[in-house]
Amino acid sequence: MFKSAAGPFAVFSVLLLMAQPARAQEAAPADVQPGAIDVADLWKLVRKKPLDTAPAWDYHEKMKALAPVIGAKPSAGVMVGVAGNIAFFRGTPQTTNISSVVSSLTYSSKHQTALSARYTMFTNGNAWRIDGDNRAQWTSQDTYGLGTSSDVGAAVNAQFNWFRIHESAYRQLKPGVFAGIGLHVDVHTDIRPGADASETWDQTAFVQYSNANGLPLDRQTSSGPSVSLLVDTRDSVIDPRGGWYGAANYRGLIKGFLGGSTGWQLVHVEGRAYKPLTKDNRQRLAFWLFGDATFAGAVPYFDLPATTMDPFGRSGRGYGEGRFRGERLMYGEVEYRATLTRNGLLGMVGFLNATTITNLQADEHLFDNGAPGAGAGLRLLLNKRSRTNLCFDVGFGKSGSHGVYLNVQEAF
Repeated sequence: MFKSAAGPFAVFSVLLLMAQPARAQEAAPADVQPGAIDVADLWKLVRKKPLDTAPAWDYHEKMKALAPVIGAKPSAGVMVGVAGNIAFFRGTPQTTNISSVVSSLTYSSKHQTALSARYTMFTNGNAWRIDGDNRAQWTSQDTYGLGTSSDVGAAVNAQFNWFRIHESAYRQLKPGVFAGIGLHVDVHTDIRPGADASETWDQTAFVQYSNANGLPLDRQTSSGPSVSLLVDTRDSVIDPRGGWYGAANYRGLIKGFLGGSTGWQLVHVEGRAYKPLTKDNRQRLAFWLFGDATFAGAVPYFDLPATTMDPFGRSGRGYGEGRFRGERLMYGEVEYRATLTRNGLLGMVGFLNATTITNLQADEHLFDNGAPGAGAGLRLLLNKRSRTNLCFDVGFGKSGSHGVYLNVQEAF
């Protein structure tokens, strides 16, 4: 989440002028509508250069989009950096899904650095699918008690270093159906109180939870393998216009394996669906539902299911990272998406979401309390071949919570 220091619309204007993605060839003949333009086309028009009205189609070429990151949030200060997307095919588009890599690097005025690389890649004919979520962050996060009813006024800032390696490889069993195995490692080191938090550190939710579960306070690690089954009939992982996605994942975290602090287990189930509202697909609905359940062991505090902690950090818009956290989580969202201009350059979204999380020690169960969110956003087409958008969203939640979000690629 990035809260703009200069105002959200000023930031979006800067991105509109500065984003100049590299041009690439058409991903598939039907993907680019006649007359469509992206930021690269807009830049040519500004320089009074002619547009390529019928470029040759070569699916071997990579489709690139690049944009600066400019923003601020209280725990990090002013943030600057860069985010990008590379899309490509490893086989003919008729038999192979598009692959996508999203990466970012940011640095803040409070000397916080975050580097991430997340991707979904398909080999020729979709024989294999590779998913990755890898991060290195020297960062901080406000900590709260567990459950959806946790007190917003009890937040205490914690600083830590976070290193993540999540890699999964899937074999296609039949068209659109994949089974796979993975490795998941999360390491939180040098955990310590943030600025002005030393005096209250012993009373924080993090310390009390960790002490109650026999977890170390300075370093906590979760590590283990996973098995997964997923079905994916979407036309794109970047900006889906149709189809659906379903996944079930079991993760077994093992004490002592690659430094694991404790043993525990997690089950994740997820579904996404996309429904056109008009024949030309300029208006559509997107649905997202997922649940996480941990059991059979003590989960390190920062690895408990929490808001915005999905692989791309796009759930729970309206709330900050880790605002709600607990042993089990259910999340649902519906988003309306529309193309505003005939040339496809600008679009918009409106969304509603809801989160419910447990605090089993306090006898708070799923659906006892909830955290609704809502908001809207604008879309700027960075690359019409891959349908990669620059996404600017404003979200609002309960108790005055709000956030401004700048991302490359759709939320889901």
